[in-house]
Amino acid sequence: MPQNALKIKDHIDLFNDPEYLEIFKRKRAEFEDMPSDDEVAKQAAYINSVEYREKNLAREALVINPAKACQPVGAAYCSAGFEGTLAFTHGSLGCAAYFRSHLSRHFKEPSAMVCSAMTEDAAVFGGLNNMIEGLANAYALYKPKMIAVHTSCMAEVIGDDLNSFIIQSREKGSIPEDFPVAFAHTPSFVGSHVVGYDNMMKSILSNFWEGKERKPGKGVNIIGGFDGYGVANAREIKDIIATMGIEGTLLSDVSDVYDTPADGSYRMYDGGTSLADTAKSLDAKATLSLQEWCSDKTLDYAKSKGQEVATFNYPIGLSGTDEFLMKLSQLTGKPIPESIARDRGRLVDAIEDSLAWIHGKSFSIFGDPDFVLGMTRFVMELGGEPLHLLCTNGNADWETKMKELLASSPFGAMGQVWKGKDLWHMRSLLATEPSDYLIGSSYGKYLEKDTGVPLIRIGFPIFDRHHHHRFPTLFYKGGLRVLVTILDKIFDTIDEKTKVSGISYDLTR
Repeated sequence: MPQNALKIKDHIDLFNDPEYLEIFKRKRAEFEDMPSDDEVAKQAAYINSVEYREKNLAREALVINPAKACQPVGAAYCSAGFEGTLAFTHGSLGCAAYFRSHLSRHFKEPSAMVCSAMTEDAAVFGGLNNMIEGLANAYALYKPKMIAVHTSCMAEVIGDDLNSFIIQSREKGSIPEDFPVAFAHTPSFVGSHVVGYDNMMKSILSNFWEGKERKPGKGVNIIGGFDGYGVANAREIKDIIATMGIEGTLLSDVSDVYDTPADGSYRMYDGGTSLADTAKSLDAKATLSLQEWCSDKTLDYAKSKGQEVATFNYPIGLSGTDEFLMKLSQLTGKPIPESIARDRGRLVDAIEDSLAWIHGKSFSIFGDPDFVLGMTRFVMELGGEPLHLLCTNGNADWETKMKELLASSPFGAMGQVWKGKDLWHMRSLLATEPSDYLIGSSYGKYLEKDTGVPLIRIGFPIFDRHHHHRFPTLFYKGGLRVLVTILDKIFDTIDEKTKVSGISYDLTR
């Protein structure tokens, strides 16, 4: 049916019309130097072969589609979780646009950020003038309570000194002497978003803690880490703190700024950890991190101030949540309430109800180091069998912990750990040694398309589905949500396989 004003087709239907398919075919023939169909088929078969897999895994000088973002994305996310805080990119406009869009596309919310807009002259002479003017404009126009500065590649390559630049900006009157400006050097060409998160968290805490006398108390600080489900998981953390009657502070609370209600008013800043609580967090008895590799420097800093510290690895499900709650109880002397124990019981009941559908199925997983470790542990709790466990930003310590985890359960016997590998490596792994399912971010949809391994979307970023971030993944309630997500994909896959023959195309599962 041709396009007409009474029935407007969206692009999905429109571009499948014969006239458009003919246009695409003609343009391909005219402008693309395509090899023969036989040659294409031959090459397609080769890149799915074991021979190509070995060459691919030996690759060192090239990275193809890494499963990570760059440091400033993590720094910007961390900044957004503090009261009235404006993220400030010292670098080019294009970089800042990428950082903002990456967060906005996932959370479906505006991600406020300003930029010093460095161009060619700043690349030659340095970005001091850009910083002086940028801080003055940001302070005057957007009226933040704190500015958190991070760098992009340009500023790092030429060696701009943020501390010196901010001091000189104060001297020039861009910002008042007592106005808080945190800063972190976050070069995009090393590390990843989890490192950027850690760098910014340490910077913000040191901005409020340094030079202050600590008065040890009974409180506990909790760091959620970089988390695509930070909106819902932050609320779970605060609910646990309140239910247990703990004096606790969630450092970088993004639950409101990335989940603002539509009530006719725009909130550039909404919620967040108050600056007063951030300053008071120095007095806490302990600081706990829910993601080990998001908090190396921050926990070292907290420990140097006399606090106890402990790390966890994205506590999804039973054992991870048990460890976290028992540590919280031990530190505070507060018992675990019956209401939380009942949440655990509900998750156990749900696992028992569905065990037969997950038992023995294999899962490949990719994403951030703590996420992959936590998800692998939960999959084994469900009776699943991890196969390819890939982390582009995983290090040797992560690899060791992963292998120890796999060795702790018979369900981990098939597990293979791939640190520092990218999603093109994962393609070869799935093409030659496929798992039943793949767990990871939206970027896994191309692996699903090429290899036929069904993708279960859990992780960051999720661009092509909406509102996943509004539901928790951590602790008992989050474990239930993750379980449902896995089961839905399993049942959808079964229905897809059986709908033609009708055999086992059952109403009740």
